[in-house]
Amino acid sequence: MGDYIYLIVAQTGTKPARFFKFLTKKPYNHVSLSGDIQLSEMYSFCRTYRPFPLPATFNKETVGQGTLGQFQNIPCEIYRISVSPEQKEAYNKIINHFAVHRKVFSYNLLGLLAVYFNIEWKRERSFVCSQFVAYTMDKIGIPLEKAFSLYTPDDFRSFPGADLIYKGELNTFYYTRQSELYT
Repeated sequence: MGDYIYLIVAQTGTKPARFFKFLTKKPYNHVSLSGDIQLSEMYSFCRTYRPFPLPATFNKETVGQGTLGQFQNIPCEIYRISVSPEQKEAYNKIINHFAVHRKVFSYNLLGLLAVYFNIEWKRERSFVCSQFVAYTMDKIGIPLEKAFSLYTPDDFRSFPGADLIYKGELNTFYYTRQSELYT
């Protein structure tokens, strides 16, 4: 059995999420990474406190808690990417680096505009969710088709080497996987 990284492309019901869905006409507007199929550890750049869009930074996301706990129906697609043991180790180091230094990172609010207008703008300590995921893929040696700062959540739906393993509702997937662990 090989090593994998999982991409979770989702649509929450927050006001900013609904606005971005209207603006982009895309079904999903958020992307997270997980190192395990149970999604027990999901990471992204997103709001830090559930009621407020800002401040936002690198955060661990947990299904059923925080923003993900606000909504009973979170449409999503989950993709699996096969990685080498070295790439998986590099992934874990990157996640740990972001977790340890999360206070120096911020949400790339201006980067949202740059992405929307397809303007490449790399900022050292500021990311939107899709930039963080693309940056991580690049750093572990998975080739990108464009600069990491230009990625949108929708781009990961056709990411090279990513296999769709689930399309449906995030809570259903998560709680089904959790119950399988204990039966």
